[in-house]
Formats: sequence, structure tokens, C-alpha cells
Amino acid sequence: MATMADVARRAGVSAKTVSNVLSGYPYIRESTRARVLAAVDDLGYEINVTARILRSGRSGLIGLAVPELGQPYFGELADEILAAARRHGLHVLIQPTGFTREGELGALREPRRRLVDGLVFSPAALDQSDAHLLENLDYPLVLLGEQMFSRHVDHVTMHNVEGVRAATDLLLDVGRRSIAAIGMLHATTAGSAALRYLGYREALGARGIAVDERLLGWADDGWHRANGARAMAAVLDSGVEVDGVVAFNDALALGAMFELQVRGRSIPGDVAVVGFDDIEDARYSVPALTTVDPGRREIADVAVDLLRARLDEVPGATRRPPVLHVADLRLVERESTPARAS
Repeated sequence: MATMADVARRAGVSAKTVSNVLSGYPYIRESTRARVLAAVDDLGYEINVTARILRSGRSGLIGLAVPELGQPYFGELADEILAAARRHGLHVLIQPTGFTREGELGALREPRRRLVDGLVFSPAALDQSDAHLLENLDYPLVLLGEQMFSRHVDHVTMHNVEGVRAATDLLLDVGRRSIAAIGMLHATTAGSAALRYLGYREALGARGIAVDERLLGWADDGWHRANGARAMAAVLDSGVEVDGVVAFNDALALGAMFELQVRGRSIPGDVAVVGFDDIEDARYSVPALTTVDPGRREIADVAVDLLRARLDEVPGATRRPPVLHVADLRLVERESTPARAS
């Protein structure tokens, strides 16, 4: 097995420099940090976490708790978190929580959490009534998403309402008036689904268009392609006219596009479609999917930066107030919607 001395020789630095990089010491040239991390990758060097904790009180690991990795948004977010952590000389322990309360409580409490110095946490089952669980934690935590908020912890989120409103406005701007909303959840009164539905309603209301409940596509089993196809089928089977679709994530949009094309509807000629998340698959669908980029890379970068800053705080010193950061969004127009007039 490779040793720290082997990494130092490969990178052309001292073993102390390697140790500083792997411990996340901030005052190191980026070129040196990059050489050391490249040597670690090349040699397959494995850190002895137990020894590091005994020596420094830190593991150099941070945790990432997300609902699942099979949903493309969370898989790609995890990749961005991993990349951001590497830039800080940190490693990431990923824990899928399965969209369950038990899984999310486990991520906050269970013994494996003791291996990590801090946690980036994206809850889906816990809600605002559980915000007290985030108080008085004995480790730094950065919260992601819209399911719960706490004035006690750093929080990074996105413009859900504004993003879906922009997506719906695009469809209205190109002349669509019978616009389906795919991704409704019966049990949700908060979180992403509720906020994205609010953006849809606001856009229609601003143009004097009432919500037609026949145009609401329900996806209670999760925001996956299959459920997008099923929700789209249910809307079409209701007999309502559809000339536009705004899906609450890209996976739902891809499923809806599949169902539309199976039924002989052209995209965007008959039905224009907009998604949300700007996952990689959106660029390569046929036609390529117009979507909302909610700032996933910014979310990852800021979350890891905030966690790193908390880890670097001096014990006993005055802590800075918690930060609430909302990432910038961008509407990415592709072939699933007609071009807007200048």
C-alpha cells in the first residue's frame, strides 16, 4: 500500500505538506494542493482515519446525506460536492437516506456520523416541525433544500417558485395556454413540490388564466421518469387539451416526453415541454430538453465553503451568524420549446 512518503515523493513535496493538504490546512498554494491530490489519486493512497482522529481530533471527512443517488439531481449534486470537497483537501462519506424519517434521523445521530467532521444534509422526510433537532448539534451542519429551515445553521437553497414561474412564463410567451404541471404530490404542503406548484399558479394567474385541475399530473411515488410518463398519461386520458408541460424536475419531463411521443404528439410542435434541474440527460434527449438550472454547482460550492469555514473556526471565539444563501437560477432554452420572438 502507498504511504504518505510515497505521495510526497510523487508530488515533489515534503511529507508535512502532504499531511497539511490532507488535513485541509488552508494556507497552501492551489498548484501544490492539486499536485498532492493528483498523487493521492495516482497511487491510491488511503488515509488511516482512526489514526488521524487520534492525532488531530479531525478525520478530514465530511458527510453528505441526500434522499437517494438514483434520482439524477442528487447523483449530480453528490458529484459536485465531491469536487468541491477535493478542492479543500476533504473527503466525503455519502449516506442515502431513502426519503425516510428514520434514514434522516440516522444521518444526524448514528455512530458512523462520528467519523465525519461535519455534515451537508438534504432532508426530504423531516419538515419544519423537526427544526429543533438541528439545534445544539456538536458538529457543523449545512442544510440544503426547502423542507425545513433553522436560524441556528447555515442553509443553501434555490429559487423554486421563481424557477417554475420562469418556465411557465416561457410556455405562455410562445403562445401555450393549456399547460400541464407534472410532479404534484397529494401529501405535501411544503418543500419543493409545493413551491414549484406555487410558481406555476403565479405565472398563470399573472396572465389571467385559472388553474384547470385536469392539467395537474400527480407523482406521489416519486419524481422519476416512469412516474412522469404515468402522470402525463393520466392528464391526456382526462381528455383535456394540452399544448404545454412544465415538469417539476427533468426526470419527470423526460418521462412525460416519452409518453407524448408514444401517443404521436410532436415536441415542441404539438406540446412544448420544460423541466427543472438541468441534469446531464436533458442535453441529450430528443429533442433536447429546455429546463431550469437552479445553480447546482453553486449550491455545492457554497455548502462546502460554509462547512469548511465552520471547521476552521477557533474554539471559544465568537461564531459568525448562520448564513442563508439562495443560488442563482438560469433558464436554459433548448429544442423542446419553440424559440421566443425577439
